[in-house]
Amino acid sequence: MTRRRTLTLPSWLPVDAYILALVGTVALAALLPARGTAAEVAGGASTGAVALLFFLYGARLSTAEALDGLKHWRLHLTVLACTFLVFPVLGLASKGLVPYVLTPELQAGFLFLCLVPSTIQSSIAFTSIARGNVPAAICAGSFSSLTGIFLTPLLAALLLGSTGGGFSADSLLKIVVQLLVPFLAGQFLRRWVGGFLTRHKKVLGLVDRGSILLVVYTAFSEGMVAGIWSQVTPARLGALLAAEAVLLAVMLALTWYGARRLGFDREDRIAIQFAGSKKSLAAGLPMASVLFGAHASLAVLPLMLFHQMQLMVCAVIAKRRSRDPEPVRDREESDGEHEKSDGKQRGESESQSGAGPLSDPAATVTS
Repeated sequence: MTRRRTLTLPSWLPVDAYILALVGTVALAALLPARGTAAEVAGGASTGAVALLFFLYGARLSTAEALDGLKHWRLHLTVLACTFLVFPVLGLASKGLVPYVLTPELQAGFLFLCLVPSTIQSSIAFTSIARGNVPAAICAGSFSSLTGIFLTPLLAALLLGSTGGGFSADSLLKIVVQLLVPFLAGQFLRRWVGGFLTRHKKVLGLVDRGSILLVVYTAFSEGMVAGIWSQVTPARLGALLAAEAVLLAVMLALTWYGARRLGFDREDRIAIQFAGSKKSLAAGLPMASVLFGAHASLAVLPLMLFHQMQLMVCAVIAKRRSRDPEPVRDREESDGEHEKSDGKQRGESESQSGAGPLSDPAATVTS
């Protein structure tokens, strides 16, 4: 009797179920976009979902723990510099790809991708798999998320100009009302609601993801109604993927070898590489819906593609790092400690037996 072989994906090729849900949401928006009254209802619900998301972000983020992590300030500054300085510079350089490689709209989304804060969960997970500095990854991700709440909208307004809404009073009011006020309210109420959020983490996780799916559906529905998806040809999509692959490769190499030049040890370099090379889909999507309005669908497309690409590539890197031999420096320190311990035990044995180094071995054994 022969066994039926089942088709399984390679362990090094993770398929994020949530990405599949996002793709399904985009397909639903393409087939059944919200129009008229339905679009108004979806837009209002999306606005409320964004406010809820940032309230939950504020209520979950422990300011005390983040401040305590400032002890490793060189590592955190390195991650922040990669996230909010090096990435934006590379994003600005992508203007040279217009119009031959990217359309202006896709380049704006590519630049916005470079302004989004780093991830927390995946950075921690990959750092742990690779045997890196997990506490540093936790703090670095938290600092990046906290900084991104304030810095990402400002950078987007400054660098994207009229494409991202500029510095108009309306766009700044939306940022304050939909992003900053809920986040600060969550921080203020954390001492009262923090326990509830911890006890119901799984349910609220579904609320998070459901809210983001609603934001994606609303954004892509508006794009379908406006007809902006006709601008994205298969060739442009392939060019976008190639540009993002280059971006990810550059940041992975820079964070790893740059951290080595700065004198960080292996565990810290792992945390810097995974926290400094990734971008948060959960933070970027709601921000894009506020900053780009009807053009949010094209703005978030580069971020969605980059998110899945970074998960796949970083999963491979993390598993390879987990198989690295123990660092030579650590082995030498461990061997030195064992030699000291053995020497101490021999000295104690010799003093107890009254024998010197050249005495009869049997005297030491029987003492």
